[in-house]
Formats: sequence, C-alpha cells, structure tokens
Amino acid sequence: MKAALSAPLAGPWLAHPQSPTRIKIAAASNLKFVLADLVNHYRQQTGIQVDVNLGASGNLARQILQGLPVEQFISADEAWVAELVKADRTVDAGQRYAMGRLSLIVPKNSALPLAQGLAAVVRAMKAGDKFAMANPALAPYGVAAVEALQRAGVGPLPAARQVLGDSIGQATQFVATGAAQAGITALALAQAPEIARSLQVLPLPADLHSPLHQRMVLLKGAGVAAANWHRFLLSPPAQAVFVRHGYAMPQ
Repeated sequence: MKAALSAPLAGPWLAHPQSPTRIKIAAASNLKFVLADLVNHYRQQTGIQVDVNLGASGNLARQILQGLPVEQFISADEAWVAELVKADRTVDAGQRYAMGRLSLIVPKNSALPLAQGLAAVVRAMKAGDKFAMANPALAPYGVAAVEALQRAGVGPLPAARQVLGDSIGQATQFVATGAAQAGITALALAQAPEIARSLQVLPLPADLHSPLHQRMVLLKGAGVAAANWHRFLLSPPAQAVFVRHGYAMPQ
C-alpha cells in the first residue's frame, strides 16, 4: 500500500532554514514503511534528511541509555519511553502518535485455514511447524502477540513451537521466507507491498490484546530541526499517512 502525502507541507517545520540538514532518530521496526514515506516527503519539502535507526523498541531504548546519538525515539509502546523519561533522558513525557494493530500471517502458498482465525490456524499446524512472533522481552508487538494467543485460547505456545524475532520486522521475515509456517506481525508491515506479495494476511481483532499505544519523545539535546520533525509527525497530513499504512489514531 503506497501512502504518499499529496499536498505541500505547511507549518512551523518550514520556518527554520538555518536548521541542521540531518536528523538522527531511533524508531521501532513496525514503522519501516510508513516512515520511509514520511521521511521521503519531508526531505522533498524541507531539505531535511531524517536518518532512521530501526530496531526493537527495547533494544533501542537500551542503546539510547548507553549513549546512542539520536534526537528522537519513536517507540512501539509507551513503556520504553517511560524508561527513558525515568532516566531523565527526554525533554518531556512524549506524545502518542498512533495505535498499532496486529495481523495473522502465513506464507502465500500455505493451506492453513487463515480465514478461520488465529485459533484455527494454530490448531491446524503440524508437528514441527513454527509460529513466529517478536521477542516479547524486546518488542511490544511480541507482548501483544502473546496476549492474542492466550485470549484466542491457544497460548502460551510451547517453546519448541515458537521462533522469536529480535524485532517485529525479523519475525515477519521468518514467515515471508517460509522459515515459519505462521506468525503474528504488525498490520502495517504485513500489508506493505514489499511484504504482502509473499504472505496471506488476516487483521486480528483489537480485543485480542491490550491497546498498542505508540509513543514518541524528543531526547535531551534535540535541536530545532528534530523538534520541527516531531511536530510534523503529529500533524493531520502525517497522521493520515499513518492511517493509510494500517494504524489507528491515538486515543
């Protein structure tokens, strides 16, 4: 799903021509494709290049605590932002920018009964089949996947049945490449054209897991250019791109 901004940007992010020309940020892996669209358009409109370091939210938060030189952290949940706030590494408590959604995925040629839902797929898997998800110790989408399996009445899965990705992006690749026979990923990743051609995708009901409130925060030392980019992500044009990529608006 290509989601491009169609209108020129307008707002305070255009008001500082002397701002630095590059911003370095850290962002959760589920944001790979939506940020690619937003970063590209922002660069075209402002001349500012946003360099994105993608990874699991937990890993990125720990790297920031260890000195990773970035100006903004865009997390897949609120807990890892709270860790940075507690450590006095941020300018404030941050802002919610989106709500994440889950999807159940199987390879394109799979005969598993995807349309029947999560429980049916897990019960139809053969001995030795693998189910992919992000590591819940590192990635909020992994925590949500564990909750979804439990609420669907089929979890927790035995350790031998699971294959855990260091990020939600890696978990998605396990299924896309056939290394796992089914899995749970971010809807925003599963429906991206680069991934969707390898998968069958079923969005999962939101009531199968706790809300994935995604929060971002500026880090201490962030410059004017980073603050303007941060405000842009909360603007209506940017929020519309998040929605087209499969996110819900924050509550």
